[in-house]
Amino acid sequence: MSDFKKFDLLIIGSGVAGLTCALNLVRSNKSNKNNNYKVAILSKGILSEGSSLYAQGGIAVVLNPEDTLESHIQDTLIAGAGLCHKDAVEFTVRNAKSAIEWLINLGVKFTQSKNNSGQISYHLTQEGGHSCRRIIHADDSTGKSVLGVLIDEIKKEKNIEIFENHMAIDLIIKNNPENKLEKNQVLGAYVLDILNSDQKIEVFASKAVMLATGGASRAYLYSSNPEVSSGDGIAMAYRAGCRVSNLEFNQFHPTCLYHPNAGSFLISEALRGEGAVLKLNKNKDSERFMKRFHEMAELAPRDIVARAIDYEMKRLGLDCVYLDISHKNPEFIKAHFPSIYEKCLSLNIDITKQAIPVVPAAHYTCGGVMIDQHGRTDILGLYAAGEVAFTGLHGANRMASNSLLECLVYAKAASEDLLNYLPNINYPEDLKPWDDSRVINSDEMIVVKQNWDEIRQLMWNYVGIVRSNKRLERAQRRINLLKDEVDSYYKNFKVDKNLLELRNLVLLADLIIQSAQARHESRGLHFNSDYPDLLPNPIDTVLKK
Repeated sequence: MSDFKKFDLLIIGSGVAGLTCALNLVRSNKSNKNNNYKVAILSKGILSEGSSLYAQGGIAVVLNPEDTLESHIQDTLIAGAGLCHKDAVEFTVRNAKSAIEWLINLGVKFTQSKNNSGQISYHLTQEGGHSCRRIIHADDSTGKSVLGVLIDEIKKEKNIEIFENHMAIDLIIKNNPENKLEKNQVLGAYVLDILNSDQKIEVFASKAVMLATGGASRAYLYSSNPEVSSGDGIAMAYRAGCRVSNLEFNQFHPTCLYHPNAGSFLISEALRGEGAVLKLNKNKDSERFMKRFHEMAELAPRDIVARAIDYEMKRLGLDCVYLDISHKNPEFIKAHFPSIYEKCLSLNIDITKQAIPVVPAAHYTCGGVMIDQHGRTDILGLYAAGEVAFTGLHGANRMASNSLLECLVYAKAASEDLLNYLPNINYPEDLKPWDDSRVINSDEMIVVKQNWDEIRQLMWNYVGIVRSNKRLERAQRRINLLKDEVDSYYKNFKVDKNLLELRNLVLLADLIIQSAQARHESRGLHFNSDYPDLLPNPIDTVLKK
């Protein structure tokens, strides 16, 4: 076959992790003219779409003279509820400052402030689980600012080719059954050109592949994530034979804007870091309830805050609770949270005067594809970074603003490993074309939308903030039926974006349920009312096909 596209590195996903890896690889390699690597970046939508865009809070880093690396490490370990891998935590925290300096050198404009002596420094805020101020940010649009600069830099590189509206279907793998000691090897991926009228499926041949597809929070009815977060990378890696770990730990962000016209709009934890309080209703004298649940009140780790809100809403039959920062200076609010202020104002909520209606929403996938500190998976040449990956950093509960940091650190580590890997690998040859013998059946495709909705509803009801054995059993029975239905669609009908996302989503739902059933305790983000206690020696949940 001669008409496939050939690259040194295929990056599936266009958020902070993917773009960071691409930039580091091509720019670290420029001094070596013999290895002028070609990189392809697949974006399921437009280049700027994805969870990175919506990251409001910031990036955790020790810049405060009163802070220490040891304190950041310890806070992360505590938030992770006994399941963090200490080596991963130390690796990430100790590489944080260099990651931030890299962004600053690229041109990211982080928010600055002036102290009483007139000295200007980067403004640091505090978020849940952190013992002091260590969140560097760009107002309340950090992800947007970082992503914007990365995209501008990517577009300067002639060896990086961007494929917008392209979705990877599956990885192409060379199996090595004869030699059990030799890893299977990735050769590329089958890719759907979404906007092509014929729904063209292309073969991308590549020496290496980086998964940077984000998480799977769209498996839930209420989510702060964009529609593209359907677990594609985790599903592809699992089908290819990679281990996945700790998928039962789905972080529900405590405060998503509750309004019929709000969409999936996150209310940053930074508001609570600057003094916003949670109340049962919007009255000024309404009760603050978080002090009843944790000594850190609104700044408790996210799993505790989300469960407290969920408990109060169910106890009192509330549709939402309220987050109030109106006691702060109006100019301070507008200066530090311009995006949140404008969004709420567009819905007739003036946050300088009124409390914000909020509910928990699925926000972050703490588990994922297992990788080492070089970003390597179980398959030779297949790397992963960002929310798609399991590094051990987050444990049973991600601490606020460690996620963008993880993207930067592990994407750079992967790029450094690729510099050693790529010179020893030849381009894949004679790859099989996609089997396009399927038929189109538009009537049946109506069911795809119905199944998508059903998965998200049952995951919210049965595999949400609070779980039980019966709920998980009910969810598993229904997911098994849906898996069979979706598998039948996939084998018989021409694939499109909706069917591919459904195929990935139903697999992720199954993996999440299996992982939840395997954990016979309540820890961090996983709370099972039938197993309310902690086990003395917790271990990671690991699944493999």
